[in-house]
Amino acid sequence: MRTFFILLLTGSLLTAVSPASAQEKTAVRVRPIGAVDYGTGAQFLFRNGEVVLHQDNNYQPLTKNIRLASGTKINYKSGIVELPSGKLTTLHEGDYVNSAGSIVFATPSSAAAARHDTIGANAARFEQYVERGKVVPLSDLQAQLNRQSQQLKLMEQKVRLLNQKIDLLSRQSTPPDTRQLDQQLRELDQQLQQLTK
Repeated sequence: MRTFFILLLTGSLLTAVSPASAQEKTAVRVRPIGAVDYGTGAQFLFRNGEVVLHQDNNYQPLTKNIRLASGTKINYKSGIVELPSGKLTTLHEGDYVNSAGSIVFATPSSAAAARHDTIGANAARFEQYVERGKVVPLSDLQAQLNRQSQQLKLMEQKVRLLNQKIDLLSRQSTPPDTRQLDQQLRELDQQLQQLTK
């Protein structure tokens, strides 16, 4: 009888635990009412004072506020973003919200401003690697390519001369006269310096 009671108690506990774990496994995430799925490549970019949809290299002006499937809300006029946690932040020029609802900041100062870090916002420097919207003339690109090609040729000559000097120094027991090679190396170094100015 005692064994039966223990088995009955153990079975009751297992039954009580398993529905709870089954509910956790089958929990379905509910999409917020009015949420729209724009696909994985969509970006809601703050550009020229308002939010635009950037997708497939196209920019489309928005006419209404956005609510993403993640619960993130975007005000298309002001750039105010409300995250599912309730936190509010404001987008700055170049910042965007991706289709998953995450904010990507264009500069360290806009990220600092979103954290309400006024010291970091003022102190942050941003070096742009690409100038957006600026067309570089083909002649400038060609001149830069020619300069780099010249540098490469001079570096190859320098390597050859250094190999010759190493070969001379390693063959003879008495130090050879390398003044001519040293002079050629100095001239190559001067030419390289002029190209990098």
